[in-house]
Formats: sequence, C-alpha cells, structure tokens
Amino acid sequence: MEHVNLRMGRISYINASPVYYGLDHGLAPAWLTLVTDVPAALNRQIIDGSVDLSPISAAHYAMNHNSLLLLPDLSISCHGPVMSVLCASNIPLDELAGKTVMLTKESATAASFMKMIFAQRGVTPKYVTGDVGNSDQIPSDVDAVLVIGDAALTQPWDQRFPYCFDLGEIWHDMTQMPFVFAVWAVRKEVAAAHPKTVTRALELLWASRKSGYDHLDAVIAAGQAKLGLPASLVATYYQHLFCDMDAPKIQAMTRFFDILYRKKILTSPVNISFFQPK
Repeated sequence: MEHVNLRMGRISYINASPVYYGLDHGLAPAWLTLVTDVPAALNRQIIDGSVDLSPISAAHYAMNHNSLLLLPDLSISCHGPVMSVLCASNIPLDELAGKTVMLTKESATAASFMKMIFAQRGVTPKYVTGDVGNSDQIPSDVDAVLVIGDAALTQPWDQRFPYCFDLGEIWHDMTQMPFVFAVWAVRKEVAAAHPKTVTRALELLWASRKSGYDHLDAVIAAGQAKLGLPASLVATYYQHLFCDMDAPKIQAMTRFFDILYRKKILTSPVNISFFQPK
C-alpha cells in the first residue's frame, strides 16, 4: 500500500464549495493537505509542484496539457448564465475596438475566454491586467472590465457600468453548449509515481461533492455568510453551476480549446487526457 502525502488545491471562491463540503466536514485524511487560493495562484502552484492536484483554470490546463492529467468527472461549468464571470462595460462589446479592457489577474480561462469572444467578433481592444475586486477602484480610463468569482457576485458592477455581459450566456448563445471554466488536474509525474494515492484522493473528491449536494442548504448558508448575500441569490447561483464532467462538457471544452488555437491564443493544439483510476 502506498504511503504518501498529497497537497490538494482548493479555489477560494464559493463556486467550488459543494465539492469540498465533505472534506471540510470530516472526510479529509491526515495525508491530504488542502491549499486554498485563487485560480491563478493554483495555476502556478500545480506547475511549480507546490500542489500535486488542484482545480485550475481550463485554459491553464490547455497551456500545460503535456504535464497534467485531468481528474475525471470534476469541473466548474455552466449551461447558460454563470453569474460570476462578467464583462462590465461602458459601451457594447462590438464598440470596444481600441478601447481599454482590464482583465482580472485571477483566472487564465476567463482572460482567454474574453480574448476569444472579441476575436470571434473581429474586435481588438487594448488589454491591461489589474485588480478588479472592487468596482469603485477601477480607473476612470478603463472602458470595460472582466471580473470573476465572488467579486462578480458581491460588487455593484451594474451601477458602475451601463452594460454587464455574462460570459457563460455569451458562449451558450454562440454554441448552444455548456462551458467549462475550471477543471481538476494532477501532475503527470505524481500520477505515475503514486496512482493509488491519487485514486484515493479522486474518490474523496467525489464523496465530498456528494456530501455537498446532499447538504446543499448548508453550503448555501456558508456562502451567504461569507459574501453577505441573500440566501436566494446564493441558491440561484448554485443552480447555474455544475461540478461534473460529462461527455457534452468534454465536447464543449474541446471546442473552446480548438477556437483558442485557431485564434492563436493557444500556441499548440490540445490533446485532452484523463487520469485513469487504479
């Protein structure tokens, strides 16, 4: 029997809370250490080896698919509006050519997604990257901003900007497909060296997610307490989110990666590979 400790990333936003509910309520074994951070930080940590497996931006997986394997049946995805990935703008999207669009530093997928949407529309804004956690602190010369996660839910973006576009809804209008924002991945070298331990970690994530959906009222209450939002809004948010990875989501992710490659946002095509439980 393998005896190895694993470091598992955990997204700090409430979008991943259903998946981690069980681990937070008694399922986490002593050999598993949870590391909580924003997606961009977890993206870096899985590449430099600070974490062994983690939720990461789907686009970051695409950029590093040669060194990572996806964990099966796990994602953060939507089928239509997602509520927590927004482009807030002073003007319509098609009028942003040459205008300043500020991208969040916190997610590679959202930034790539935003660039892809503009590329599909033939619009070329001027991109800058910054801190978009507070709607009151966006510089006045920024024409549009990409905001994700808890800040998208809690800040009054529709009061600061006259237009708010939900990127999940834009993708669904374009394709009629779901969209995968985040995936769970494991470093290939860790999977090769410790396949049984990675399998145990995967089974724990599945069991933890089941516990989360079995106790969704508690998950909603925790999200309400963290963000100070009405329980009804948090409940609606979780109705829009999916944490599985079925065939339609794999197909949609493949299409997203193909478009990113065609638009030269990715430098090479992506071969999606999954970890095979042992």
